Amino acid sequence: MILIRLALQTVVLALAQLWGNKFRAILTMLGIMIGVGAVIATVGATEGLKAYVLKEFDSFGPRKVWMDGTVPRKLRGRVSWSQFDLRLSELEYLRKNCTTIDAITPMYFTGATVRSADESRQSISVTGVWPDWHEIEKRVAIKGRPLIQTDIDEIRNVCLINDKGIQELQLDADPSGDYILVNDRRFLIVGVVETKDVAQGFPGGGEARTELYIPVTTALSMQPRETVSFALAQLKDAKDAEEARAEISSIFRRLRKLSGEDENTFVVEAVQSVIDQINRLATGITVAAAGLVAISLLVGGIGIMNIMLVSVSERTREIGLRKAMGARPSIILVQFLVEAVVLCMVGGLIGIAAGLGLVAAAGQIPGSPLKDAAVPLWAAVIGVGFSALVGVVFGMFPAIKASRLDPIVALRHE
Repeated sequence: MILIRLALQTVVLALAQLWGNKFRAILTMLGIMIGVGAVIATVGATEGLKAYVLKEFDSFGPRKVWMDGTVPRKLRGRVSWSQFDLRLSELEYLRKNCTTIDAITPMYFTGATVRSADESRQSISVTGVWPDWHEIEKRVAIKGRPLIQTDIDEIRNVCLINDKGIQELQLDADPSGDYILVNDRRFLIVGVVETKDVAQGFPGGGEARTELYIPVTTALSMQPRETVSFALAQLKDAKDAEEARAEISSIFRRLRKLSGEDENTFVVEAVQSVIDQINRLATGITVAAAGLVAISLLVGGIGIMNIMLVSVSERTREIGLRKAMGARPSIILVQFLVEAVVLCMVGGLIGIAAGLGLVAAAGQIPGSPLKDAAVPLWAAVIGVGFSALVGVVFGMFPAIKASRLDPIVALRHE
């Protein structure tokens, strides 16, 4: 009980000393305030940006793998890019032999003039896919039926339309069974899929509009051609992203007869790998911010030590009087140490409040990616903990000096 009362008295005395020298205390705390405020704002902004980006990628799907052909660097400018585009035969082989994926679809994009009985639209997005597209993109048929393998095998003139397209082409609420003309080719609408706000599932794809999805074999026969724009696959487990990249790359190299020294003529990117890179980048930014705040706290700590030394000098007679009345050196040491810690803690709390305010203000900016940004609890705890540690470390020397003053010499001090 005595220890608790002594601790409270010491803290009150420390606060009274700070209040008595408010301007000096504020200047002393400035380094701590700026350092802690900067790290809180940086961590909050980093976490907010990371959450925003990961949310976008989550809508795309962390289990997805993107594949495309590419021209080797030494051949760029000398050969056509289409020479290395993905072929249906390669994707067929991948579907049958790749053990780390459970779904795959080619993606072939083209534009077409589409006419219904009452409306005609130009430059409509037409995408050739396999039935696995429904599972990979999580776009089921909300009316009618999905595409099936028979549509692919028999190169049928069938299509799916999004609900936005129903409005633009002035079709029936359920157009399943109706016919439309795609580049003057008659197609049967077999189903309707829900419109995505982001076209094709990519972040930043823009405003959705009429979309048609047809069997990829039908799409290629309309050109004609044998290669596709790119391919999407779905992993059995997102944790196997690197293993899947290695397996898919190995299969493509074997199919394309690439030797050990040949450069890849394809690209394989797993969304989970990108997510992992984003997490590592965010961690790096946080560590860098911690380094910056450590420097700021170091500077602030030196300032606090100097001010505490000045305080010891100014209060030499007070220290001598207290010692003459029986105060032990340990009590004097604790008093000055607590003053330094309180000084740092108050500066740290003000810095945390300022950092939280900056993050909240940034989130209020229209269109800001920091709209849902929040400072994690660990950042605030670390901010307060570091502030207290700085107070202990840099307040120790002045406190020891005060506790070792000779009371007779101190009382003679002018």
